[in-house]
Order: sequence, then structure tokens, then C-alpha cells
Amino acid sequence: MDAANIDVLNSLLEKDSNVGEVRVAETHSRCSTLRQKIREQVKELDKKVRLIVGILGKIHSTPPNSMQPLLATVDPVLLSCHEHIAAIANAIPPDQYWRWKDMWSNDIRSLVFAVALMEYLKTRSLISLEKSAELLGIQDEWKDRIILPVEDYLLGLINMVNELSRFAVNAVTLGDFEEPMRISTFVKDIFSGFTMVGAALSRALLQKIYLLQLNLKNDLLRRKFDTLKYDLKKIEEGKYDLVLRGLIAERLIQSRVRYIPAQTRSHRQSTAVVGVELTGTAVELISSFLACTFAEISIFGCV
Repeated sequence: MDAANIDVLNSLLEKDSNVGEVRVAETHSRCSTLRQKIREQVKELDKKVRLIVGILGKIHSTPPNSMQPLLATVDPVLLSCHEHIAAIANAIPPDQYWRWKDMWSNDIRSLVFAVALMEYLKTRSLISLEKSAELLGIQDEWKDRIILPVEDYLLGLINMVNELSRFAVNAVTLGDFEEPMRISTFVKDIFSGFTMVGAALSRALLQKIYLLQLNLKNDLLRRKFDTLKYDLKKIEEGKYDLVLRGLIAERLIQSRVRYIPAQTRSHRQSTAVVGVELTGTAVELISSFLACTFAEISIFGCV
């Protein structure tokens, strides 16, 4: 190869290198612009979430007869969050949910906590994953851009239990001695539900979802799950004090109210996981977890 050919080759390589650098710069610029656009919407969403959490913090000093008007003030703020969630979904390119999700996952978990707490205070029942997504304004057609993951749903429920353990204590100071009993039953069912979820995963789904690494062993969900034990202990200690002081009627001590959603009542006597009969709350928790797990596996092609 003579010197002229070498010069031509070097010229082509230099040109190709320059084109590559331009493409990299353009890609970086597009990503930076997209990140900034998402960050702006997340910042506005975070403001709304903080406002919602602040309003719900007032439940600890609100008498039972004033609770529903307080919760009604949250609804318009929650509805305004839909605008920002929709803007985030529209900004995300197709099939890039997992690339950007960490930017808003904390806010989604806080919103799940809020709607779950409101559902309990309104109906004394557990909110489903599907209803949570609906109240957050997350639409099915966004499933490759923004979804409500199982993990965020479960973390939101744990945060709700953390708040209910405090609410049980403050309810007593407001003269409501029956609320801790209802919370005790509700939290025990949720704790059982999380325990059964772990067993169900290890027995039935291990072969299919190991790629997603959905387990309760060493991740954030497991560490948060451990806090349920302390919340349950705190609630039971408060319940013990009420019983010891004679502030709870005998019928409430001996009975254990079951929180069974309408769609699961027919399964009360027949639904069991690893040999343990579950109440409606635990059944709904597990069914939501397993249903969404299979949905995520299908969406992202892991099986």
C-alpha cells in the first residue's frame, strides 16, 4: 500500500470517527433534554405528593367524625397528580420504562401509601393493586413507559402499616378505643399476606420469575417487611394496655373481625396457601401480587 492510499484511508477513518462523535453528542444531548423534561415533571409531582402526605398527617389529631371531610381535601390534589404522571408517560420513549423509573419511583410509592391509607380510613379494607393504579391515573396503554410495579405497591402498603401503628396509638388519645382493635386485625392479615407471598413465590413461581429477582430475601422489600414485625408488636402492646385497663368490651376482645372484600368472600373457606387459611385481606394481597407478577413477566418477555 503506497502513501497515497494510506492518506486516503486515514482520511476516511478520521471522517468516520468525526461522524461517530457527532452521533454520540447528539444522543447525549437528546438524553439530557429528556432527563431534564422528566425531572421537571417529577419535581412538580413531588410537590403534590408532599402536600398529600402533609394533609394525611393530620389524621392523628382528627376526631373520627371529622375524618371524612379531611380525606375529601386530598382528592383534588391526588387528581392533579394525574397530569404530571401523564406528562412523564408521554415523555418516555417506548420500551424504556426500566431505564428511567428510578426518577419517580419514590413518589409512586408515596402515592400508593396515600391511596392505601385513605382506602382503609374510608372502608376499613385493603386497596388492590389495580385500584391503586387507577387512582394514580396510570393507564394500561402506558405499560411499556410507566406502570405501577408490584414492588412499589407492596412498599406502599408497608408504609401504610407504619402509619397505622402510630394512628392506633393516637386514636386512643382521642377516645376511640375500638380503632386499635380494627387496626390490629387488619395489620395481622397484611402481615400474614406478606408471609404467604414469600412462601408462594418459593414454591410456585421460582422457575418463572428468577430473572426478575422478585424475592423477599435481601432486597429493599425484605428490609421494609421486617418493620412490619415491630409495627405489629407496637399495636399489640397498645391493645394489651386497653384490655388490661378494661377499656375494651369483652365482645371485642373475643371476636376477630375479618376484612373480606366482596370479590373474595366466596373463597373464604376454600383459599389456602401452604396449608394456611387466609382472610380476605391476605388473599387480595397475594392475588394482586401474583397476577401483576405474571403481567410483568409477559410484558418484558422474561418467560
